[in-house]
Amino acid sequence: MNEADSEVKAAGNAQEGAERAPSNGVLLAAVGAVWMIAMLWSARATITSRADAEMEVTSTAYAMPGAVSASLVAGAAVALAVLALVTRSGRARSVTVRFVIATGTGLAIGALGALSIITINTEGWLYAVVGGTVAAAATIGGALGGLRYPRVTAAACWGAVAVFVVGFVLSYVQDALLPVLGSGDTAESQAGAAGWFTLVQSVIGGLAGAVVAYRVLRRARRRSGGADVGWPLYALAGAGPGLLLVAGEVLTRTAGSRVLELAGKVSELELTVQQMLSVSRLNSALIVTFVGAFTAIIAVGRTMGTAAEADDATAAPEDDPAAPGAVGDPDEIERAARADEPQTVPSGKDD
Repeated sequence: MNEADSEVKAAGNAQEGAERAPSNGVLLAAVGAVWMIAMLWSARATITSRADAEMEVTSTAYAMPGAVSASLVAGAAVALAVLALVTRSGRARSVTVRFVIATGTGLAIGALGALSIITINTEGWLYAVVGGTVAAAATIGGALGGLRYPRVTAAACWGAVAVFVVGFVLSYVQDALLPVLGSGDTAESQAGAAGWFTLVQSVIGGLAGAVVAYRVLRRARRRSGGADVGWPLYALAGAGPGLLLVAGEVLTRTAGSRVLELAGKVSELELTVQQMLSVSRLNSALIVTFVGAFTAIIAVGRTMGTAAEADDATAAPEDDPAAPGAVGDPDEIERAARADEPQTVPSGKDD
């Protein structure tokens, strides 16, 4: 093998290392599956606890968005773990095979999740729609796991988990925060405080998701021996949690639209509430997306600046002509020139 072939092979190995998941992803798969199971169990418990049909319908509409978002993450996380297990032997799989395996894994996870909803009432179409939406979300998540850069998908999933944790924690202190944000006795002040709370929660969630996604990518870089992805993929990973929320909202409004429409027919108030919640979820997802992308860009930009300064400091003794002892040092050049001049010996007498 000549030198050119060796360089090409080394470059290919470096590129492959940047595209291959650095670990088996079992922990992420477990967290994603637990999150999905918890959301589906909560939805089932809430729906089945309602006595009348109207409350059952509205409860289903409230529970569906959370279950769909969790199913997206779970489908992607489990698909990544399965792909890591399949390729653990070191045998490379084609892009098509990887995509088929990942999508099939997401479909299997979605089918299991759908059963927990459909079995609430197998005779009506309402729960079939919800189950189908959950299955579609998990299948799409699995397909995301089969994309070219699995470490970016894994980072986005971890970031989505961080966004969920932030929302879960803030929901417990919501009653204490609303008066601080201006909530009072009037409906206007309460609505304003609720809007500020949503904004604060979205910004904090976007920051947390981006930081977690960035740290996951940096850890993957260390474990892969220095192979890294470009800064646009860092930005994509930071925006990933928000993009998953946007995808979940789109699925809720399309595949699950009949559920939302039926809930809106319960009363005019319920219709208004459903419209407000849909707008709030979409706005929150967009805020998480942009805040996450911006935060990730800043984080990786600082790292790139530090690396560039380190490279300049290392190259200074060789490339900087003004550096002491450098090849292009003017003092060294002058001394060398003087050493090469012919030396004249005094004759000792005047002519």
